[in-house]
Amino acid sequence: MKLKFTLLLLLITQLLFAQNREHAFDVNQRLGRGINYGNMFEDNSAVVNVSSWKPQYASMIAKQGFSHIRVPIRWDTRTTNTEPYTISTAFLSKIKQVVDSALNNNLHVIINMHHHDSLFVNPDKYKARFLSQWTQISEYFKNYSDTLLFEIMNEPHDKLTAEKWNVFLVDALAEIRKTNPNRIVLIGTPDWGGLGGLPYLQLPADENIILTVHYYNPFQFTHQGASWVSGSTPWLGTTWNDSETEREVVANEFAPLVQFGKANNVPVHIGEFGAYSKADETSRKKWTTFIARYLESVGFSWAYWEFSAGFGIYNPSKSTWNQFLVDALLHNELPEPARYVGTPVYTSNFATTTDGWVLQKNSSTAALTRADNALKITIDNGGTEGWHVQLVKNGMNLTAGKQYRFSAKVKAETPRSATAYIGMNVSPWSAYSGYNGISLADTFKVYTFLFTMNTTDNAARIVFDLGKSTSDVTVTDVKLEEVVLQWPTAAVTTRNLKTTVYPNPANEVLYIDNRDEFTLVTIYNSSGIPVFERKINTATNEIDTGKLANGLYFVRLTGKDIQQVVKLLKQ
Repeated sequence: MKLKFTLLLLLITQLLFAQNREHAFDVNQRLGRGINYGNMFEDNSAVVNVSSWKPQYASMIAKQGFSHIRVPIRWDTRTTNTEPYTISTAFLSKIKQVVDSALNNNLHVIINMHHHDSLFVNPDKYKARFLSQWTQISEYFKNYSDTLLFEIMNEPHDKLTAEKWNVFLVDALAEIRKTNPNRIVLIGTPDWGGLGGLPYLQLPADENIILTVHYYNPFQFTHQGASWVSGSTPWLGTTWNDSETEREVVANEFAPLVQFGKANNVPVHIGEFGAYSKADETSRKKWTTFIARYLESVGFSWAYWEFSAGFGIYNPSKSTWNQFLVDALLHNELPEPARYVGTPVYTSNFATTTDGWVLQKNSSTAALTRADNALKITIDNGGTEGWHVQLVKNGMNLTAGKQYRFSAKVKAETPRSATAYIGMNVSPWSAYSGYNGISLADTFKVYTFLFTMNTTDNAARIVFDLGKSTSDVTVTDVKLEEVVLQWPTAAVTTRNLKTTVYPNPANEVLYIDNRDEFTLVTIYNSSGIPVFERKINTATNEIDTGKLANGLYFVRLTGKDIQQVVKLLKQ
């Protein structure tokens, strides 16, 4: 009887907890699709009248079909440095104008705290100032309806560690609740607000909260050529082909967040995602379409980064929309994905040996053992950096221009983060694949990523960075494949158009008899990498293909609201 009563009490508690978050789920559903007012109010200045924001923007955004606006705000430079740490009244008034313009257009609004650099460098010293800021913000907006939301901190990092963040967010929430007892408050993850910080976040026992996370993967694609990211220039030309593998990578990366939301009965908002304008338009459209549709499929609200700057959907200098991004966010359906066909470069075999894998320890204590065709890394002291515990396999032979797919089955004793990559085995130890953060669970999951080699390396290495944690890790079924892209059937089926591409197979010259007002021809190799591009006219165009290596290519013809892709064999 006692056991039955305990189970009944537990069930009732769970049901009440689920009901108590009902308001948060309702508001998150209303948030739906949003946009960030990026590069407007988070600049490193004390300026009040931000020229990059216009009052009419809210109306324009609402008419496109968005449901909310996220407003990143740097309060740090608009606040005095001595007690009582007063926020500029003129700046508060400006933010009120921004909020009111959105609410007057039936948009929800999220205001956050962005780029609080002093707090990140010395959290304990500036904690009182941080809490005072939230006290003032909360008091100023306390009479607003639930269409206004607060976000405690954007991307906590540096000295504002996970341990400190879990304390600071509770204290800030307590200040907010003094004047806003039912306001929905968004809480982000530590370690830059991404998926990697999820295992270290402790949600407070509060009914009216939404979990918010940022997503910019694959980073070498979304941030190629970004001036503020060191080493991003070699990434230029990185494509996203909307393949089954790329979609699986996204779903696998979000899987822990989906599970976390369900297990903790908390709604999820993706506060930032976007691809920088240096990426090619086709890839940006594909990536943005898939991310938006995927997030909606798992019940997350989202806010694209951003409105009118380097990632933007709107060009303020021309007063025009980047329609391909608007369509990707709001209108495009998911097409048939492309597919990769792989040829093995390395396949692990841990049946009798460690297969050449070694454990490198730097300021850490850990051990490598083998059992059940898997490697187990037991960690007693993980050090203070990810690279303080490294599981490494040397001797990978990789070729410039080739695309590769890496996969492995990994689990941890308790949930934790790790990093996997393919890189150099000598200084500066750079990663060819980028550093791929993975969130490990206590059951085996497959983790995958794709990358293209920009240089040949006959002695590259596979690396798992496992430091900063004492949670043991088990690794098995490690694979590295060279892959070739197969475009979806819909993309290679010629349409009922008059244009002809001949001869096929081609040798030295390819002719395009353009009768459909195409303006551009792009030739892709079998890996989906563009190898030739030029403008064409509405006549017979002669293309020099003599320098192309023999093999399979895809010829894409592009015009206004029209596209055609043709398979081409070069002999």
